[in-house]
Amino acid sequence: MRRTAIAICTLIVPVLFWSSCTVTLNGAWIPGEMKTINVEYFENNAQLVVNNLSQNFTESLKARIRSSTRLSIVQGDADGHMSGTITGYTIEPISVQATQNNVAPRAGGERLTITVNVIYSYPKDKKYSFTQSFSEYQDFSGDISSQEQNLINSITKKLTDDIFNKAFANW
Repeated sequence: MRRTAIAICTLIVPVLFWSSCTVTLNGAWIPGEMKTINVEYFENNAQLVVNNLSQNFTESLKARIRSSTRLSIVQGDADGHMSGTITGYTIEPISVQATQNNVAPRAGGERLTITVNVIYSYPKDKKYSFTQSFSEYQDFSGDISSQEQNLINSITKKLTDDIFNKAFANW
């Protein structure tokens, strides 16, 4: 009889404690009263601009939220709000290869880095709100033009995962 009472208490206490929030199987934590989020368009303010980067990044972030949460993405008033800008898009050499016959050294590989500044607000509980810069990269070799969209897609996936985890998994 005593074991049954302990088992029931063990089940009820966590349910009461977590009744104000929702935890999904993918590890996302969303307050129970949060039903909507407004994800604004992320403008590209980087010095080097790729035409479709803003649109692709914004849509990828929305898709990540849609596929991993029960939140509805809305325009205007919402329970949560996410906005920001793409602040960096750089291509830099990561290694130098020596050459022969007094020819200047050349890059042996390069790194594409994208940086995004994100503002996430949840007014009902400000401890979950944040402003943070996120940066991810992908190394490559050869001509960027033939690889650029694949590199951008890979980096965007990493960035949206980082942002999602910060906003909804408290990582």
